[in-house]
Amino acid sequence: MHIVAIVAAAGGGSRMGTEIPKQFLALGNTTVLGHSLDTFDRHPRVDEIIVVLPTELASRYAADLASRRTPTRVIGGGPRRQDSVAMGFALVPHHADLVAVHDAARPFISAAVIDRTLDAALENGAAIAALVAQDTVKLIDRSDGLPIVDTTLPRDTIYLAQTPQVFRRSVLEDGLAFGAAGMEVTDEAMLVERAGHTVSLVDGDLGNVKLTTARDLEIARARVERSGAHSGMRIGIGYDLHRLVVGRPLVLGGVTIPHESGLLGHSDADAVCHAVADAILGAAAAGDIGQHFPDSDQKWKDASSLDLLAGAYEIVRKR
Repeated sequence: MHIVAIVAAAGGGSRMGTEIPKQFLALGNTTVLGHSLDTFDRHPRVDEIIVVLPTELASRYAADLASRRTPTRVIGGGPRRQDSVAMGFALVPHHADLVAVHDAARPFISAAVIDRTLDAALENGAAIAALVAQDTVKLIDRSDGLPIVDTTLPRDTIYLAQTPQVFRRSVLEDGLAFGAAGMEVTDEAMLVERAGHTVSLVDGDLGNVKLTTARDLEIARARVERSGAHSGMRIGIGYDLHRLVVGRPLVLGGVTIPHESGLLGHSDADAVCHAVADAILGAAAAGDIGQHFPDSDQKWKDASSLDLLAGAYEIVRKR
């Protein structure tokens, strides 16, 4: 399974009222775009990321973005959103199975929402995250100049689309062909619908807000400040105990210490490495070494605990 994420970040963000596009505005210790990218970069199912930027800024940010863990490429966008997504899609390899399109202005996307849309698209061909409307929605008539209520729409049939929107590669390709032919849309699902494909819905997230106005940015910054996400600091505590027995090598911190007794365990029972690995996993809320490297797995029989420590590091790095 090969999954590619296209992060659409080519818009000018004129409604934000700032000198630079909103996706490059500071949010905590990174930018709005940085938050969106971080979630996809850490997601274990995402194999590639394609970032679509304003053409005049693409070369400036290409090197920085290419240094991420997940292979990341940058391309300049077009005048409309659908043009920008099409530019990004041109870089999607033919062997890709799923393509996830995400709006960079939604910095609080969660891994859970990504997983839900990926799973639904894998089953149905196309899926979007969406929220059921909480407010009553009015259809208006402006024919006389002033907005007048024409009808009230049944609220239980109204859903508010979010991103990511995930498609099988061939399905999105069909939809983008309608965009190239001139159809104006506000999201990729509209193109795919017009191409005759069924789009399924999964539960979105109230926190997965789109930053559009200066007030939105103010609220987002307060949210980051409250969460402490701006600090980048995480704390984990680890400890480990093993019984000393005669005839076992004594290994601590990867160093073999000459002694008649050593620590009893499934691996080399290096208590120092085990404690450090547990602290690393705990800081990332990623379980413990017993969960990831169980005694029941013969792979770790008499293994060096330095390998367990390296494995714990990889688990956390991918998050």
